[in-house]
Amino acid sequence: MELIKNLTEIYGPSGREEKVRMLIRSEIKNFCKSLKTDALGNLIAYIPPKNKKNAKKLMFCAHMDEIGLIIKHIDKKGFLRFSSVGGIFPERILHHRVLFSNGTIGVIGVETKPETPKPPTLENYYIDIGAEDQSDAKRFIQIGDIACFYQSTEITNNRIVAKALDDRIGCYCLIEAMKNIKRNCLELYFVFSTQEEVGLRGARTSAFGIAPDYAIAVDVTGTGDTPESLQMAVSIGKGVGIKVMDSGFIAHPFIKERLIKYAQRYKIPHQLEILERGSTDAAAIQLVKEGVPSGVLSIPTRYIHSPNEVCDLNDVKATIELITICAEKGFE
Repeated sequence: MELIKNLTEIYGPSGREEKVRMLIRSEIKNFCKSLKTDALGNLIAYIPPKNKKNAKKLMFCAHMDEIGLIIKHIDKKGFLRFSSVGGIFPERILHHRVLFSNGTIGVIGVETKPETPKPPTLENYYIDIGAEDQSDAKRFIQIGDIACFYQSTEITNNRIVAKALDDRIGCYCLIEAMKNIKRNCLELYFVFSTQEEVGLRGARTSAFGIAPDYAIAVDVTGTGDTPESLQMAVSIGKGVGIKVMDSGFIAHPFIKERLIKYAQRYKIPHQLEILERGSTDAAAIQLVKEGVPSGVLSIPTRYIHSPNEVCDLNDVKATIELITICAEKGFE
């Protein structure tokens, strides 16, 4: 569980994934033939097929980045105004702590003046780093600096509570699957992508360079198991999600059915997923070059894009098992 803790607690908003990449590199360097970082910062690991020539390419992808807050103004009293990097829900962030790359920690506050709208918008929020004034604040923070949430990771009752489960838990699943692979018939590419939260950018460029024959994205998905939640047939603790559709992606029928077949054959707990809001790296990968038959494995997660996301270790285990089987059996 130490790796999950390290992956989720580390700083790594979109476009600033260096620390995450270094951590993952150290974990997987002995489990692949080669490792490279491309121009957009994606970490790409390659595992060749065992005794097979002209094998097809299978790409797995999980994104390293997390949502963040980018500083756009520092007022005379030293309070920081910010905009979002990725999807930020204002009602989920008030009074939470944030962390900047240089170690500066701040607390999110909100205006209380009578004309402040209810509910407040991001324009009404600020970050307090304890500065005496603007000059003091600028000793620590500059315009364009990005903060992420600052939160410890806890595991209780088989549930993980952490910031950045989206999508460090997907990265964890790829790492553990790489360690488990014994014999693969396809060329395998494990991509830890950048800038997913701001437009699926790293997945697009890495897939263009790899030109895979098949692709599987691994990411979190929402659930329908909390009080008065949106109707959705996904619950934490009931297995890996096999995506059917989301707002930017329809799973390729062949890939989806093969994932279901493997899950059934190897008795892996699974559930079919339709996500009405949001998408994953697969939405970009499937459109590269002539098109890539793609699917998605999803880890059911509550409170996505908040400082405290929640998922179940059994679902994580099921995801790793299904990734490993796909890597070894392929889609031939």
